This record gives sequence, structure tokens and C-alpha cells, in this order.
Amino acid sequence: MTAGYDPSNPVASGSSDAYDPDRPRHAAAEVDDPERLGPHPPRMTSTGSFATVTAPVPAQGPATGAQPTSSWPVSAPVTPPPPHSVQPVAFAPRRSRLGAVSLVLAILLLIVVGVQAAFIVDLEHKADKADAAAKAAQAGDASRLKALEDRADKLEQKTGGNLDAAEVSSSVRPSVFRVSTKYAIGTGFALGKAPAGGGTDLITNYHVVADAYTRGEKDISLERTDQRFPGKIVEVHPDKDLAVLHTDEEFPRLTAAAGPPKVGEPVLVIGSPLGLEDSVTTGVVSAFRTLNGESLMQFDAAINPGNSGGPVFNAKKEVVGVATLKAQQAEGIGLAIPISVVCDTVPAVC
Repeated sequence: MTAGYDPSNPVASGSSDAYDPDRPRHAAAEVDDPERLGPHPPRMTSTGSFATVTAPVPAQGPATGAQPTSSWPVSAPVTPPPPHSVQPVAFAPRRSRLGAVSLVLAILLLIVVGVQAAFIVDLEHKADKADAAAKAAQAGDASRLKALEDRADKLEQKTGGNLDAAEVSSSVRPSVFRVSTKYAIGTGFALGKAPAGGGTDLITNYHVVADAYTRGEKDISLERTDQRFPGKIVEVHPDKDLAVLHTDEEFPRLTAAAGPPKVGEPVLVIGSPLGLEDSVTTGVVSAFRTLNGESLMQFDAAINPGNSGGPVFNAKKEVVGVATLKAQQAEGIGLAIPISVVCDTVPAVC
């Protein structure tokens, strides 16, 4: 058969009008007869990895005169996919990773803060317990101290106090002096506050300096252990038998007792009897008397002329009085001005 349709080749090889796929489409410009271009080229539709090509039915061949009524599909291969297809790797967004890390850090921070808060609460609880224990111990110590002080006071009342004459005298003697004028000798002692202008104020009896003062002579001498210091009479109270002396020298000052001693309480006297300075005698408070309207303290420590103006001490090294009189033709009867009278009369020195 020289013409017609060949199922194995839908393009009749014997037809000059057949479509030549190898011939370029622009070759139609070289053909005089447009009909020789044949039908439109086949269309390719995708069916997976291969394309179905629908070829046009050729014209009836001259030999058989058969007219084809349908077209046959022809499968032709297309370009295969690459042998090794690499699928893209999906990465988590960077912001999502940062958010996860931030969440973990926030949780860890909350845990740390919680632990620290618990630790602080525990420390505060322990500190509160320690404070409470310390306050309780402090209260207990104060209570025990008060009990001991009460027992000591009761013991002193029973025994009359424990006056250590050696200790008291060694502590107070640097503040006690022999007072000398042209007319008399007595005793004086530094007491209380420092004067505004400096130096030291001392207390003595008025009758010790009376003769010099009434003659307008205010200079006196303060003497002890072969040392002499100049001083002056600056204030007198004849009705109380008290005088105030002043020196520019600085001496240690004694302390006035806050209250009067009890009857029977031991006392110590320092003075210059007959001019013998730093003489120490001891005794007890015998009674409190009122003579010529003045309150006086009676004691039995030995005193003599020259003791006038000297201090009388208790066991606490405090001044309780100023020796001023001695009973004539009797022993063991001395009288002193209570220190409360001195402070009322000369408040500047107390």
C-alpha cells in the first residue's frame, strides 16, 4: 500500500502533504502552496510524566479512498525530572526560637527569685527569733542585776556599809588641800562643776577665811604634799559658815552625794588637824541635829582644829558633808554641814 493511513505511523509516509515535525515551522515561507503546510502541529497535554500527543488525521490516500473518522493518541516521552530531587529543608523562624529561649529564661528567673524570697523570709524569721531571745535574755539580766543591787543595799543596811578607808582616801586626797591665810589654817576641797573661766572652785568654812576677808585680804594659799598654789576668796556665806575659793590651777573634782547618809552608816574624814594635811579618820553617822536653826550631821570620826572645811565621805567616795564643829571637852562628837545645804547655798559648784 502506497498511500493511506498506517496505524503504526499516523503520518503517511507516502503523502507529500504530511506534517514533518523535523521541518522548521518557518519553512512555510519557502513553499509556494500554502496547503502543503498541512494542519496545525500537534498539541501536547500533560498527563504526569508523559504527554499525550494528538495527531491530526491525514487526508484520504489515493489508493484506498478510505476516510479516517478518528485520531489515535500517541505517547511521547518528555524531559524526565532530575535524577536526584532535593527537597528544601524547613527551618523554624528565628523569632520562634528567641521566644522559646526567653520563656525558659523567664521561668528560671522566677525560680531563682522564689528561692531567694524563701531564703530571705527564713533569715528574717531567724533574725526575729534571735532578737526575741536577746530581748528576753536582756530582760533576765536586768532583773538579776536589780535583784543583786537590792541584796547589796540590804546587806549594806545590815552591816552599815563596807567602807574601804584605804581605797576611798587614795582616790579623794588629790582633791583635798590645806587652806592657809595670815590668820588661820583650815581645809578646802574641789567640788562639782568647772567654772566658766577655767580653773577650779573649792569649798571651805567661812570662819577659816573670815579674818582675812573682813580685812579685805582675799589671797589665800592651797597646800598639799609640799606644794603651794595661789587662790582667792570669791564668795562667802557667813550665815551658813561657807566660803568659795578659786584657783587658776586644774584639780580633780569630787562628787556630791545625791541624798543624806543613814544613821549608822560609816564615813571618812580628810583634813589638816593642827596643820597636818591629808589626815584621815573614820567613824559613823551618829545623828542629825538642828542647832541655832541650822541642820547639822553628827558623826564620831575624830576631828580637831584645822579639820574645819574638810570633806566627809561615804563608802561611794561621795561628799556627804563639810566638817565644821567639834564639841569642847568631849571626844567623838563632830558636826558637819550636810552637802544638800552646800548645794542649795552655792548651786554653781554642785
